[in-house]
Amino acid sequence: MSQQLRMRRLNLEGLGEVIPPYGYQIRTYREGDEEAWAEIVNNSLGSGWDAERCRRELTGRPQFRPEGLFFATYEGKPVGTACAWTQSPDETRMGYVHMVGVIPEHRGRRLGYALCLSILRFFRENGFQCAELDTDDFRLPAIKTYLNLGFKPDYINKSHRARWNAVFSNLASKNKDTSYRSK
Repeated sequence: MSQQLRMRRLNLEGLGEVIPPYGYQIRTYREGDEEAWAEIVNNSLGSGWDAERCRRELTGRPQFRPEGLFFATYEGKPVGTACAWTQSPDETRMGYVHMVGVIPEHRGRRLGYALCLSILRFFRENGFQCAELDTDDFRLPAIKTYLNLGFKPDYINKSHRARWNAVFSNLASKNKDTSYRSK
């Protein structure tokens, strides 16, 4: 499996207000949300998650901050999630946008945008200077969201230039909009 693509937002200026789509709310983690989180992740990013694994690899880790784990809810039920993370517990400069997922029946409503914007605002409010994330080449809607939020490709591997060119070509052909094209 090839290394994921990296994206960075070099500053946290100019962030808009978080306005969830009609009928949805954005909230932060509440004790016991691990099961809902695992369900969202299993239905959006991949399988193999349960509440115990979530506690072990996310909520039980030293860099976990309850106010940095966001949920999009519909009629009170969590349907999307994203986590403000750091690569190490003592990191205070570079935030990491982690585990962004929305269950399929709620996609296409800009929930990922609202969740990621919530994370960026969280980072800014907590003194961070910039943010990064990793993603996969095939996650075109997510990449479009990240680009719209001001993230740019970070070419950390020699294969990334060609892979990013393919991503931008795919985005342009799907959208007939080349405003995302990297320079």
